[in-house]
Amino acid sequence: MSAGNYGMEQLIPIMNRMQDVFTQLGVSNNIDLPQIAVVGGQSAGKSSVLENFVGKDFLPRGSGIVTRRPLILQLINGPTEYGEFLHCKGQKFMDFLSIMKEIEDETDRVTGANKGISNLPINLRVYSPHVLNITLIDLPGLTKLAVGDQPTDIGDQIKDMIMTYICRETCLILAVTPANTDLATSDALQMAREADPEGHRTIGVLTKLDLMDEGTDAKDIMENKVIPLRRGYVAVVNRSQKDIVGKKDIKMANAAERKFFLSHPSYRHMADRCGTVFLQKQLNQQLTNHIRETLPSLRDKLQRQMLGLEKEVAQYKHFQPNDPSIKTKAMLQMIQHLQQDFERAIEGSGADGVNTMELSGGAKINRLFHERFPYEIVKMEIDEKVLRKEIAFAIRNIHGIRVGLFTPDMAFEAIVKTQIGRLREPSLKCIDLVVQELTNVVRAVTEKMQRYPRLREEAERIITTYIREKEQACKEQVMLLVDFQLAYMNTNHEDFIGFANASSDSQNAENTGKKLGKVTNQVIRKGYMAINNLGVMKGIGGSRSYWFVLSSESLSWYKDGEEKEKKFMLPLEQLKLRDLESSFMSRGHMFAIYNPEGRNVFKDFKTLDLSCEAQDDMDSWKASFLRAGVYPEKQTSEGTVGEGEEEGERRESVDPQLERQVETIRNLVDSYMKIVTTSCKDQVPKIIMFLMVNDAKAFINGELLAALYSTGDTQNMMEESADEALKREEMLRMYHACKEALNIIAEVSNVTLGGGASKMSTPSYGQSNAAPAPARRPPPPSASPRLPPARPAPGGLPPPMVPQRR
Repeated sequence: MSAGNYGMEQLIPIMNRMQDVFTQLGVSNNIDLPQIAVVGGQSAGKSSVLENFVGKDFLPRGSGIVTRRPLILQLINGPTEYGEFLHCKGQKFMDFLSIMKEIEDETDRVTGANKGISNLPINLRVYSPHVLNITLIDLPGLTKLAVGDQPTDIGDQIKDMIMTYICRETCLILAVTPANTDLATSDALQMAREADPEGHRTIGVLTKLDLMDEGTDAKDIMENKVIPLRRGYVAVVNRSQKDIVGKKDIKMANAAERKFFLSHPSYRHMADRCGTVFLQKQLNQQLTNHIRETLPSLRDKLQRQMLGLEKEVAQYKHFQPNDPSIKTKAMLQMIQHLQQDFERAIEGSGADGVNTMELSGGAKINRLFHERFPYEIVKMEIDEKVLRKEIAFAIRNIHGIRVGLFTPDMAFEAIVKTQIGRLREPSLKCIDLVVQELTNVVRAVTEKMQRYPRLREEAERIITTYIREKEQACKEQVMLLVDFQLAYMNTNHEDFIGFANASSDSQNAENTGKKLGKVTNQVIRKGYMAINNLGVMKGIGGSRSYWFVLSSESLSWYKDGEEKEKKFMLPLEQLKLRDLESSFMSRGHMFAIYNPEGRNVFKDFKTLDLSCEAQDDMDSWKASFLRAGVYPEKQTSEGTVGEGEEEGERRESVDPQLERQVETIRNLVDSYMKIVTTSCKDQVPKIIMFLMVNDAKAFINGELLAALYSTGDTQNMMEESADEALKREEMLRMYHACKEALNIIAEVSNVTLGGGASKMSTPSYGQSNAAPAPARRPPPPSASPRLPPARPAPGGLPPPMVPQRR
């Protein structure tokens, strides 16, 4: 080994030590350490090239795929010749045949005997006085067809495995290609070009030059004229199969290789740049330069990773999981965080930790109160025709055999009580939805306790049980609220229209044909929705989004939110609303607007199918349509009124006086129910908030900790989960691995100064009294002052084709 290159070559053992640090600590190495990956097709001579470096036969051989796991081969110059496997720590393999057997056994242990492959590498370190310090990765040979019981996609699996290594910017690619094949069809060069398009990291190796047809040579390829590579090509001649079977010594094979290049007329002038010995030195030089270039960025990456871990590791450095005082402190902190998180989830929070993806907690409960609950109330209202029919029957039954001259108030009271009783179902459903949301909030805020699963489970159980108890009290209070309304009809309410106004309003309604109490020309809601059925009819497919503007009389849609290009305006009169199931063309939540009489809604379309991305958006739009008078499709067990019944009703309702009485009662019912539903919309949320939500907050803040201690099992509650213990150990291992790796990189100062480059080192690397070698040239202006310049290649040859750093 050249003394002038000693300092630079010592960089490679440092990288080998870093590789071992991560592997021995059991840490998944996401730091790409500089290495050389050997890529080539089956029988391209990869194994022979690697064995020539070591000078021994130690790689398994045979037909088909022999290398089925990546082999990370670290060659280290040392006085004694032996091998070490990382999975057999401390065991030295003095016999290289035993190394071959151990590789075969370790491969079969992971992949089995069915010629399958695995990404799990085998780490082999070979010490020898006859090698230079190089780290290589032997990868499975490229293949296209499965053999025997191999998976049918074995070719793709091997390609994916190779790409995971050679796509790393810190990996040099040794592309091995037989010289007796067409270079343009080389699988190794093709994959190298995919991973390294500019060729900064690819070194070409030509094998089997002695098997080329007579009269042909690889001179143009070696001179970089056919498929140029920035780092060029190196030609080698390996042992033939006959030589391997005959146990031909590798030293003799190297001598024969040297003789071949010196005696061949096409290679004689470049013999000093051919052969295994030159390739070994060239790779050592290339890898050293590559490591030197990537070391600063590697150090920065490790420092960033270590800084990111320090905050989390700080709490684990002196952590004693069985210390009772630590358990008590951790429990108090967990409960305190739970109280704060629950408070923020219900009452809202600042900019920190806000969920920007969906509504949750208090915001969702607010929407339940003001959008979903009113929608459910309207949805329970009885059909207009059925209501009028019930009013007519009530009036007739009250009059009995007599002819009624006046509108009976008992009919009004009977109909109103029926309508008020219908409020129970939506009110109870609102409570159920709020309980469901509170349960989701509790589940979310206890997620931070997953480090202590039993504590989380117990806290969640206690809070949920308390909420369920309050749910029952809340439902009882709501039932009482409905009973209060049924107990007394307050017809003296200031908002009640009374009989006189009801009669005059019924006359006005007949004359104007407008619905009572409807506000005109009022914009109710704006926003984006998608129309799903129009594009399909036009052959476009899928759905298209528009900007919709809903008013009390019409639905308009525009190209975008600027509302300049109106597409259409749809009158809402006599329209209904119904839910739809999502189709394969729409992943959103869908509903449709249609005319109950079967008329076209828009041009030639019977329905207008709309969709929203989220369920909450759809509920909000449907609630807005209710305000505009577009009611949902009737869904009752009685079914819709048939045509025969409608004809019978017409025949029975020919009495003009009865019609006026029905209209009067209808107006009275509508007026009184507005008062009752307004009160219900106001009171039910207040009951839920007082008896359930606020009580749950008070319980968590004041009584949860006492309830946990009352179980008498707090020590067992604070037992860590197995996953959390593994996470802590993994984090500590990663932290110590990064710290150790940074300490190893710090040794680079001594290594670089050992080569006589003291004047180019900054003070942070220390000082040296050694004078610079006279043969060295100063670095170019663009070079880093921290790094020594590259030495000339061995034997006085031109330096390797290393791209300049940018």
